[in-house]
Amino acid sequence: MDAYLLDWANLLLRWLHVIVAIAWIGSSFYFVFLDNNLLAPTADDLKKKGVDGAMWAVHGGGFYNPQKYMVAPQGGIIDSKLHWFYWESYSTWLSGFALFVVLYLWNANAFLIDKQVMDWSPVAAGAAAVGFLAAFWFIYDAICRVFGFRPNGERIVGALLFIVVCFAAWLACQLFAGRAAFLIVGAMLATTMSANVFFWIIPGQRKVVAAMTGGKAYDASALAIHGQRGKQRSVHNTYFTLPVIFAMLSNHYSFVYSHPQRWLVLVLMMLAGALIRQFFVQRHGWHLGRTANPWPYAAAGVVLLAVVIVWLRPAAQPAAAALPETVSYAAVRPVLEQRCYQCHGEAVQMKNLRFDSQQQVETHAQQIYQQVVVNKLMPLSNATQMTDVERALIGRWFEGQGANRGNK
Repeated sequence: MDAYLLDWANLLLRWLHVIVAIAWIGSSFYFVFLDNNLLAPTADDLKKKGVDGAMWAVHGGGFYNPQKYMVAPQGGIIDSKLHWFYWESYSTWLSGFALFVVLYLWNANAFLIDKQVMDWSPVAAGAAAVGFLAAFWFIYDAICRVFGFRPNGERIVGALLFIVVCFAAWLACQLFAGRAAFLIVGAMLATTMSANVFFWIIPGQRKVVAAMTGGKAYDASALAIHGQRGKQRSVHNTYFTLPVIFAMLSNHYSFVYSHPQRWLVLVLMMLAGALIRQFFVQRHGWHLGRTANPWPYAAAGVVLLAVVIVWLRPAAQPAAAALPETVSYAAVRPVLEQRCYQCHGEAVQMKNLRFDSQQQVETHAQQIYQQVVVNKLMPLSNATQMTDVERALIGRWFEGQGANRGNK
C-alpha cells in the first residue's frame, strides 16, 4: 500500500509540476515577446501618460492593447488590480522540489546512487544533491553581483556561467547515476530561476511600486537599479528555460544519460537549447530592425543537435545474431531472476509488479520489452548489471514467440 500511495504522490505532483511550469514558462515567453515588440507611442495621450511602449494584438475574438511604463502612470495612479507574476515561479519550484523528494530523495538508493559511479550512503547522496541546488545559486548570484554591471558584464557573466555549468555537469556525472545527474543539473538551474524571482525580481518591484505610488518624492535614478537587476535576472531565466526542460525530459531516454561522456552530452544539449532560445528572443527585434538576423543562432543550435545525434548513434550489436531464432520462457527466466527479482520479486514488488510469476511476465510482456530492450530504462541505473546479450535475449523472446501467444 505504501508503494501504491507513493506512486499516486509521484503522479499527482508530476501533473501539478507540469501545469504550473507551463504557466510560468508561458508568461515568461510572453513578456519577452512583449519587450521585443512594443513600439514607442506616437499618440500624444499615450506620451502624456508616460507610456514607454505599446502594441496592438488580436486573440480569442478580442483586441488587446498592452502598454509598458518605465515608471508608474502619471500621478502614480494604478486604477485597477496590480497583478504580480510570482505564484507561477514559486509553485513550479515547490511542486518540483516535492517531486524530487518523493522520487529521488525518498528512494535515493535506487534513483540517486549508481554503485559503479559512486558507492555511498543514501543520506550522503541526498545531501549532495540538495547541495548542488544551493551551491549553484550562490555561485551564480556572486558572479552576477561582481561582474553583471561592468563593461561587457553580460558576456563575462555568460562565459563564467558556462564554465560553472560544465563543471557542475561533469561533477554530477561523477557522483550520481546518469539519470539523476541530468535531473540535478536541470534542477539547479531551475532553482536559480525561481531564486531570481524570490530574492531579486519581486523584492525590487515591490520597492519601486511602493516608492512610485506612495505619494512622496522619490529618486528615480536610485530606483533604476532595481529595474536593471530585475531585467538582468529575467533575461537569464529565459535562457535557462530550454536547457532545464531538456534536463527534465532526458530521464525518459537512457541513450543520452548512459553514455560514457554523458556530462558532455548534457552540456551540448543545453547549449543547443540556449542558442535556439536566443534565436527566438532576437527574432522579434530583427523583424522590427532592432537586431541582427538571428538565424546563425538557430543554425548553430541545430548543428549541435546533429553532432550529438551522430555521436550517440548506436553501434551494431552482433549479440542478437548469435541467439536462436526462438527463445522460450525457460531461457528468459534465469535472466529475470538474476536481474529483476530484486525489485519485482516475492520480497519487493515495485509498481505492484512481480516477475517471479510467469503469468505476470506474460501479462506485462509489452511493458517489459519497452523498458528493458527498447528504452533500456530498466533495471534502474542498471543496478543489477544486465548485459546487452541478456536484453537481446528478452527481445528475441518477445519478438519471436511473444508471451501473449502462449509460448512458454
